[in-house]
Amino acid sequence: MSRRARGASGITDPRAAQRRRVLQCMLLPALQWLIPSPLRAATIASARLWPAQEYTRLILESAGPVPHTILSIRNPSRLVLDLEDVELTAELEQLARLVHPGDPYIQAIRIARFKPGVLRVVLDLKTEVNPQLFALLPFGDHGHRVVLDLYSLTPPDPLMALLDRDGAARDADDKAPSRSPGAKSARRPIIIAIDPGHGGEDPGAIGRRGTYEKHVTLAIARRLKTLIDAEPGMRAMLTRDDDYYVALSARVQKARRVQADLFISVHADAFSTPTARGSSVFALSEHGASSAAARWLAQRENEADLIGGVNLDNREPMLAKTLLDLSQTAQISDSIRVGRSVLEGIGSINALHKGSVEQAGFAVLKAPDIPSILIETAFISNPEEEQMLKSEAHQQRFAQSILNGVKRYFAQNPPLARARLG
Repeated sequence: MSRRARGASGITDPRAAQRRRVLQCMLLPALQWLIPSPLRAATIASARLWPAQEYTRLILESAGPVPHTILSIRNPSRLVLDLEDVELTAELEQLARLVHPGDPYIQAIRIARFKPGVLRVVLDLKTEVNPQLFALLPFGDHGHRVVLDLYSLTPPDPLMALLDRDGAARDADDKAPSRSPGAKSARRPIIIAIDPGHGGEDPGAIGRRGTYEKHVTLAIARRLKTLIDAEPGMRAMLTRDDDYYVALSARVQKARRVQADLFISVHADAFSTPTARGSSVFALSEHGASSAAARWLAQRENEADLIGGVNLDNREPMLAKTLLDLSQTAQISDSIRVGRSVLEGIGSINALHKGSVEQAGFAVLKAPDIPSILIETAFISNPEEEQMLKSEAHQQRFAQSILNGVKRYFAQNPPLARARLG
């Protein structure tokens, strides 16, 4: 006779089958705990640390989701991150060695088995922090990620930084002998927000020789900032000044906080074939992209938040409303004008991929009250242009050519009068 439960007629009893399924549902979870932990524990494939003045980010990446909790402890300041059913691997053990002496927030990291089924990661802190813990779903080459961001309790204010710098410049002017009679000018400086694309978890495009777009954009942006700050009546602010990721909306928000007169996002283009070459300038579009290539590029750039990692539960609720302001049409018109001027400047040192300003729905260009452009300096996927982007001399030429275009634009289109900083 078959081992299946049968009734008097020899047909399988549905009630017995149902009882068997219920019994399995009750026993299997309990039997799992009899399996040795290493056989069922998740494996952390990669552990990464991104230290920066603005915030430090810890990332634990795995093939599957990892349940986690966090506890903050004072005297001394510590953060305790508990990971459930995680195996202690070499990737986790080397995390302590990743702590940089210059990290403004983390003093040391310790890892040990807290209790059966729980691995504890302890972060010894240099100061009290505002921790933000969240999980990211797989995207692109990334698997599941547990992300812990450590922010200062008193985050730096970019507007105050500009005020301090402007005040120091005025003090120096007051002490210097006057070359002309009369009162000194009280005109507000032209403020330019420079946005180095990508950063941190998001490398951007990668050249055939291994050049990361995020490093190139930061290098050119820093050079551009230095040139702008040396110009009388001009000041620059970087949306990021190190290798960390800034959400696309936060880049826009930073520019608006300093009342920027212009927003410039610096990038390096890439394509599937190595022959594509040349520089491009983009402005926002409300009504579709100016070409299929522009639409593809905007989609790729807008996915940066999914790669770089953004805590979607921590977005400013008013920002989305602000970005839909009806003044966008005037902003786009001004953006195209400044884009033409900058494109002319870049064209003096490199071939242009297209001789006109293109348009697409770039999220980073959506400040409603600031002319905003995105510059693709060159194709990092082209070996010749990749070599050019790596060259410090060419980086300086790119920065100077951008500044030349900016100065030409403001000479013809003075910014609207605003209150003096401070």
